[in-house]
Amino acid sequence: MNSGLLAQLIAQGAAEGADLATLRAIAEEAGELGASRALTRLGLDDPQAAKDMGELRELLGAWRDAKRSAVKAVAGWVVRMLLALVVVGLAVKLGFWGLGK
Repeated sequence: MNSGLLAQLIAQGAAEGADLATLRAIAEEAGELGASRALTRLGLDDPQAAKDMGELRELLGAWRDAKRSAVKAVAGWVVRMLLALVVVGLAVKLGFWGLGK
């Protein structure tokens, strides 16, 4: 439910005689109940949930760091290999290959 619809329903309830404070309290309680149900369905309703989420965030950060490092390492090796191929190609082209014999 979006906030515009909620505001419209509260205005309608107030127009029909309901107390605005009561309607806001009902909306707040409904929001908390919905959030609680969602957390329960996700398995995050126990006291350890905050710790679990912190650990998951740390794990995700470590995974991202490892992935970034791996990409940098692979890119570094690719650049080195390309430079080595260029040097070998220049050596062949300039005739340095036969100097070692």
